[in-house]
Amino acid sequence: MNFLFESINPSWVEYWDVILNDWFFVGALIFLTLEFIRYRMKGRLGSDIVGDTITNYITLAMFIGINLLVLSGLYYLFVYGSQDFALFDIDTNLATIAICIIIADLLYYWEHRCMHRFNFAWATHSVHHSSPHFNISVAYRFGPMDGLWPIFGTVVMVLLGFHPIIVAFAEIVVQLYQTALHTEMVKKLPRPVELIFNTPSHHRVHHGSNPEYLDTNYGGIFILWDRLFGTFAEEKTPVVYGLVKPINSNNPLVAFFHGIYRVAKNVIMAKGWRNKAGYFFGPPEFEPVKTTNHQSSN
Repeated sequence: MNFLFESINPSWVEYWDVILNDWFFVGALIFLTLEFIRYRMKGRLGSDIVGDTITNYITLAMFIGINLLVLSGLYYLFVYGSQDFALFDIDTNLATIAICIIIADLLYYWEHRCMHRFNFAWATHSVHHSSPHFNISVAYRFGPMDGLWPIFGTVVMVLLGFHPIIVAFAEIVVQLYQTALHTEMVKKLPRPVELIFNTPSHHRVHHGSNPEYLDTNYGGIFILWDRLFGTFAEEKTPVVYGLVKPINSNNPLVAFFHGIYRVAKNVIMAKGWRNKAGYFFGPPEFEPVKTTNHQSSN
Protein backbone atom coordinates (compact mmCIF):
# COMPACT_ATOMS: atom_id res chain seq x y z
CA MET A 1 0.00 0.00 0.00
CA ASN A 2 3.00 2.30 0.14
CA PHE A 3 2.44 3.33 -3.48
CA LEU A 4 -0.63 5.27 -2.34
CA PHE A 5 1.58 7.65 -0.38
CA GLU A 6 4.46 8.12 -2.83
CA SER A 7 4.80 11.76 -3.84
CA ILE A 8 3.64 12.74 -7.33
CA ASN A 9 4.64 15.81 -9.30
CA PRO A 10 1.47 17.95 -9.76
CA SER A 11 2.51 18.65 -13.37
CA TRP A 12 2.05 14.94 -14.08
CA VAL A 13 -1.53 15.19 -12.82
CA GLU A 14 -2.09 18.29 -14.94
CA TYR A 15 -1.02 16.31 -18.03
CA TRP A 16 -3.62 13.62 -17.34
CA ASP A 17 -6.18 16.31 -16.57
CA VAL A 18 -5.92 17.62 -20.13
CA ILE A 19 -5.85 14.14 -21.70
CA LEU A 20 -8.86 12.96 -19.71
CA ASN A 21 -10.91 16.05 -20.51
CA ASP A 22 -10.17 16.03 -24.25
CA TRP A 23 -10.70 12.32 -24.81
CA PHE A 24 -13.86 12.31 -22.73
CA PHE A 25 -15.34 14.97 -25.01
CA VAL A 26 -14.58 12.77 -28.05
CA GLY A 27 -16.14 9.80 -26.29
CA ALA A 28 -19.22 11.87 -25.47
CA LEU A 29 -19.70 12.70 -29.15
CA ILE A 30 -19.50 9.01 -30.03
CA PHE A 31 -22.01 8.18 -27.30
CA LEU A 32 -24.32 10.95 -28.57
CA THR A 33 -24.31 9.23 -31.97
CA LEU A 34 -25.55 6.04 -30.29
CA GLU A 35 -28.26 8.03 -28.51
CA PHE A 36 -29.38 9.52 -31.83
CA ILE A 37 -29.58 6.03 -33.32
CA ARG A 38 -31.78 5.06 -30.36
CA TYR A 39 -33.97 8.13 -30.91
CA ARG A 40 -34.31 7.12 -34.55
CA MET A 41 -35.26 3.53 -33.71
CA LYS A 42 -37.91 4.77 -31.26
CA GLY A 43 -39.28 7.31 -33.75
CA ARG A 44 -38.31 10.22 -31.56
CA LEU A 45 -35.61 11.80 -33.72
CA GLY A 46 -36.98 15.07 -35.00
CA SER A 47 -36.00 18.66 -35.65
CA ASP A 48 -36.66 19.61 -32.02
CA ILE A 49 -34.07 17.19 -30.62
CA VAL A 50 -31.56 18.13 -33.32
CA GLY A 51 -32.11 21.84 -32.68
CA ASP A 52 -31.87 21.35 -28.93
CA THR A 53 -28.58 19.49 -29.33
CA ILE A 54 -27.11 22.23 -31.51
CA THR A 55 -28.20 24.78 -28.89
CA ASN A 56 -26.45 22.77 -26.18
CA TYR A 57 -23.09 23.05 -27.92
CA ILE A 58 -23.59 26.70 -28.81
CA THR A 59 -24.19 27.52 -25.14
CA LEU A 60 -21.01 25.57 -24.39
CA ALA A 61 -19.08 27.75 -26.83
CA MET A 62 -20.50 30.94 -25.31
CA PHE A 63 -19.75 29.65 -21.79
CA ILE A 64 -16.13 28.93 -22.76
CA GLY A 65 -15.84 32.39 -24.30
CA ILE A 66 -17.01 34.09 -21.10
CA ASN A 67 -14.65 31.96 -19.04
CA LEU A 68 -11.67 32.85 -21.21
CA LEU A 69 -12.47 36.56 -21.33
CA VAL A 70 -13.62 37.15 -17.76
CA LEU A 71 -13.61 34.27 -15.30
CA SER A 72 -10.19 32.73 -15.96
CA GLY A 73 -8.53 35.85 -14.58
CA LEU A 74 -10.68 35.71 -11.43
CA TYR A 75 -9.90 32.01 -11.09
CA TYR A 76 -6.12 32.47 -11.09
CA LEU A 77 -6.34 35.58 -8.91
CA PHE A 78 -8.32 33.93 -6.12
CA VAL A 79 -7.12 30.33 -6.42
CA TYR A 80 -3.39 30.86 -6.75
CA GLY A 81 -3.56 33.86 -4.44
CA SER A 82 -5.03 31.61 -1.75
CA GLN A 83 -1.96 29.37 -1.67
CA ASP A 84 -0.11 31.79 0.61
CA PHE A 85 -2.83 31.36 3.24
CA ALA A 86 -3.14 27.56 3.15
CA LEU A 87 -3.63 25.91 6.53
CA PHE A 88 -1.57 22.85 5.64
CA ASP A 89 1.00 21.79 3.05
CA ILE A 90 -0.64 18.63 1.72
CA ASP A 91 1.60 16.32 -0.26
CA THR A 92 0.43 15.17 -3.68
CA ASN A 93 0.00 11.41 -3.86
CA LEU A 94 -2.71 8.95 -4.85
CA ALA A 95 -4.25 8.98 -1.37
CA THR A 96 -4.50 12.77 -1.13
CA ILE A 97 -5.83 12.97 -4.70
CA ALA A 98 -8.60 10.55 -3.73
CA ILE A 99 -9.36 12.57 -0.60
CA CYS A 100 -9.42 15.78 -2.64
CA ILE A 101 -11.95 14.23 -5.05
CA ILE A 102 -14.23 13.26 -2.15
CA ILE A 103 -14.02 16.77 -0.67
CA ALA A 104 -14.62 18.30 -4.10
CA ASP A 105 -17.71 16.13 -4.46
CA LEU A 106 -19.08 17.20 -1.08
CA LEU A 107 -18.48 20.87 -1.90
CA TYR A 108 -20.10 20.32 -5.29
CA TYR A 109 -23.22 19.00 -3.55
CA TRP A 110 -23.61 22.21 -1.52
CA GLU A 111 -22.65 24.48 -4.41
CA HIS A 112 -25.17 22.68 -6.63
CA ARG A 113 -27.88 22.89 -3.97
CA CYS A 114 -27.30 26.61 -3.53
CA MET A 115 -27.53 27.15 -7.29
CA HIS A 116 -31.04 25.72 -7.16
CA ARG A 117 -32.20 27.65 -4.11
CA PHE A 118 -31.02 31.23 -4.77
CA ASN A 119 -32.46 33.09 -7.74
CA PHE A 120 -29.23 34.94 -8.59
CA ALA A 121 -27.51 31.57 -9.05
CA TRP A 122 -30.51 29.75 -10.53
CA ALA A 123 -30.59 32.50 -13.19
CA THR A 124 -27.51 30.95 -14.80
CA HIS A 125 -27.88 27.30 -13.73
CA SER A 126 -31.45 27.10 -15.07
CA VAL A 127 -29.91 27.13 -18.56
CA HIS A 128 -28.65 23.60 -17.90
CA HIS A 129 -32.13 22.50 -16.86
CA SER A 130 -34.04 24.23 -19.65
CA SER A 131 -33.72 21.38 -22.18
CA PRO A 132 -36.87 19.23 -22.46
CA HIS A 133 -34.65 16.30 -23.52
CA PHE A 134 -32.05 14.22 -21.74
CA ASN A 135 -28.95 13.03 -23.55
CA ILE A 136 -25.23 13.52 -23.09
CA SER A 137 -25.23 16.78 -25.05
CA VAL A 138 -27.37 18.33 -22.29
CA ALA A 139 -24.37 17.94 -19.97
CA TYR A 140 -22.64 20.60 -22.08
CA ARG A 141 -25.51 23.09 -21.80
CA PHE A 142 -24.07 25.84 -19.60
CA GLY A 143 -25.22 29.25 -18.43
CA PRO A 144 -23.25 32.53 -18.60
CA MET A 145 -21.95 32.49 -15.02
CA ASP A 146 -21.77 28.74 -14.38
CA GLY A 147 -17.99 29.04 -14.16
CA LEU A 148 -18.14 31.58 -11.32
CA TRP A 149 -19.71 29.67 -8.43
CA PRO A 150 -17.26 26.71 -8.36
CA ILE A 151 -14.41 29.17 -7.65
CA PHE A 152 -15.54 29.43 -4.02
CA GLY A 153 -15.25 25.67 -3.45
CA THR A 154 -11.92 25.65 -5.24
CA VAL A 155 -10.56 28.33 -2.93
CA VAL A 156 -11.70 26.33 0.12
CA MET A 157 -9.69 23.29 -1.01
CA VAL A 158 -6.62 25.38 -1.81
CA LEU A 159 -6.86 27.01 1.62
CA LEU A 160 -6.91 23.53 3.14
CA GLY A 161 -3.54 22.92 1.48
CA PHE A 162 -4.22 20.99 -1.73
CA HIS A 163 -2.23 22.10 -4.76
CA PRO A 164 -4.39 24.07 -7.23
CA ILE A 165 -3.60 21.60 -10.01
CA ILE A 166 -4.85 18.71 -7.85
CA VAL A 167 -7.98 20.69 -6.98
CA ALA A 168 -8.63 21.36 -10.67
CA PHE A 169 -8.16 17.66 -11.44
CA ALA A 170 -10.58 16.66 -8.67
CA GLU A 171 -13.20 19.06 -9.96
CA ILE A 172 -12.75 17.79 -13.51
CA VAL A 173 -13.28 14.21 -12.29
CA VAL A 174 -16.53 15.25 -10.57
CA GLN A 175 -17.66 17.16 -13.67
CA LEU A 176 -16.87 14.34 -16.10
CA TYR A 177 -18.63 11.81 -13.88
CA GLN A 178 -21.67 14.11 -13.94
CA THR A 179 -21.47 14.37 -17.72
CA ALA A 180 -21.71 10.59 -18.11
CA LEU A 181 -24.99 10.56 -16.13
CA HIS A 182 -26.92 12.44 -18.79
CA THR A 183 -28.52 9.56 -20.66
CA GLU A 184 -31.70 7.53 -20.92
CA MET A 185 -29.82 4.56 -22.35
CA VAL A 186 -28.72 3.29 -18.93
CA LYS A 187 -31.54 2.11 -16.71
CA LYS A 188 -31.21 1.39 -13.00
CA LEU A 189 -27.93 -0.21 -11.94
CA PRO A 190 -27.46 -2.90 -9.23
CA ARG A 191 -28.83 -1.77 -5.86
CA PRO A 192 -25.43 -1.37 -4.08
CA VAL A 193 -24.32 1.00 -6.85
CA GLU A 194 -27.59 2.97 -6.72
CA LEU A 195 -27.25 3.17 -2.94
CA ILE A 196 -23.81 4.79 -2.91
CA PHE A 197 -23.17 6.43 -6.26
CA ASN A 198 -25.02 8.91 -8.39
CA THR A 199 -26.39 7.12 -11.45
CA PRO A 200 -28.25 8.06 -14.66
CA SER A 201 -31.47 7.09 -12.88
CA HIS A 202 -30.78 9.45 -9.98
CA HIS A 203 -29.74 12.26 -12.30
CA ARG A 204 -32.80 11.88 -14.52
CA VAL A 205 -34.80 12.65 -11.39
CA HIS A 206 -32.68 15.74 -10.78
CA HIS A 207 -33.61 17.05 -14.25
CA GLY A 208 -37.32 16.42 -13.72
CA SER A 209 -39.93 19.16 -13.41
CA ASN A 210 -42.33 16.74 -11.73
CA PRO A 211 -43.38 18.20 -8.35
CA GLU A 212 -42.08 15.14 -6.49
CA TYR A 213 -38.67 15.46 -8.16
CA LEU A 214 -37.98 19.17 -7.67
CA ASP A 215 -34.85 20.09 -5.68
CA THR A 216 -33.54 16.56 -5.29
CA ASN A 217 -30.41 14.51 -6.11
CA TYR A 218 -27.79 17.25 -6.12
CA GLY A 219 -24.85 14.89 -5.71
CA GLY A 220 -21.94 14.65 -8.13
CA ILE A 221 -20.25 11.27 -7.79
CA PHE A 222 -21.88 10.14 -4.54
CA ILE A 223 -25.64 10.05 -3.95
CA LEU A 224 -24.81 9.48 -0.28
CA TRP A 225 -24.79 13.24 0.28
CA ASP A 226 -28.45 13.46 -0.78
CA ARG A 227 -29.38 10.52 1.42
CA LEU A 228 -27.52 12.11 4.32
CA PHE A 229 -28.92 15.64 3.92
CA GLY A 230 -32.50 14.68 3.03
CA THR A 231 -32.64 15.60 -0.66
CA PHE A 232 -32.84 12.13 -2.22
CA ALA A 233 -35.65 10.98 -4.49
CA GLU A 234 -35.90 7.68 -6.34
CA GLU A 235 -36.93 7.44 -9.98
CA LYS A 236 -40.45 6.00 -9.93
CA THR A 237 -42.83 7.89 -12.20
CA PRO A 238 -41.70 8.93 -15.73
CA VAL A 239 -39.54 12.04 -15.67
CA VAL A 240 -40.75 15.22 -17.36
CA TYR A 241 -37.53 17.03 -18.29
CA GLY A 242 -37.08 20.77 -18.33
CA LEU A 243 -38.23 23.73 -16.28
CA VAL A 244 -41.52 24.18 -14.43
CA LYS A 245 -42.05 27.14 -16.77
CA PRO A 246 -40.54 25.91 -20.09
CA ILE A 247 -38.72 28.35 -22.35
CA ASN A 248 -40.16 26.62 -25.46
CA SER A 249 -37.29 27.73 -27.67
CA ASN A 250 -34.19 26.32 -29.31
CA ASN A 251 -32.79 29.80 -29.89
CA PRO A 252 -29.32 29.68 -28.27
CA LEU A 253 -29.57 33.29 -27.08
CA VAL A 254 -32.94 32.65 -25.45
CA ALA A 255 -31.63 29.49 -23.80
CA PHE A 256 -28.41 31.18 -22.63
CA PHE A 257 -29.86 34.41 -21.25
CA HIS A 258 -33.44 33.55 -20.27
CA GLY A 259 -32.63 33.11 -16.57
CA ILE A 260 -30.71 36.36 -16.20
CA TYR A 261 -33.44 38.19 -18.14
CA ARG A 262 -36.15 36.70 -15.90
CA VAL A 263 -34.43 37.66 -12.65
CA ALA A 264 -33.52 41.15 -13.87
CA LYS A 265 -37.10 41.77 -15.07
CA ASN A 266 -38.62 40.52 -11.81
CA VAL A 267 -36.26 42.62 -9.67
CA ILE A 268 -36.91 45.77 -11.72
CA MET A 269 -40.70 45.32 -11.83
CA ALA A 270 -41.14 44.22 -8.21
CA LYS A 271 -42.86 46.59 -5.80
CA GLY A 272 -40.88 47.28 -2.63
CA TRP A 273 -37.37 46.32 -1.60
CA ARG A 274 -38.54 43.16 0.16
CA ASN A 275 -39.90 41.78 -3.08
CA LYS A 276 -36.86 42.92 -5.04
CA ALA A 277 -34.61 41.13 -2.56
CA GLY A 278 -36.84 38.05 -2.75
CA TYR A 279 -36.60 37.87 -6.51
CA PHE A 280 -32.80 38.12 -6.28
CA PHE A 281 -31.87 36.18 -3.14
CA GLY A 282 -34.98 34.04 -2.71
CA PRO A 283 -35.75 30.60 -4.18
CA PRO A 284 -37.16 30.13 -7.70
CA GLU A 285 -40.68 29.65 -6.30
CA PHE A 286 -40.61 33.02 -4.49
CA GLU A 287 -43.95 34.81 -4.53
CA PRO A 288 -44.08 38.59 -3.96
CA VAL A 289 -45.83 39.91 -0.88
CA LYS A 290 -48.43 42.63 -1.21
CA THR A 291 -47.08 46.04 -0.33
CA THR A 292 -48.77 49.29 0.62
CA ASN A 293 -48.14 52.44 -1.38
CA HIS A 294 -45.88 53.68 1.43
CA GLN A 295 -43.84 50.46 1.45
CA SER A 296 -43.43 50.35 -2.32
CA SER A 297 -42.03 53.87 -2.42
CA ASN A 298 -39.19 53.05 -0.03
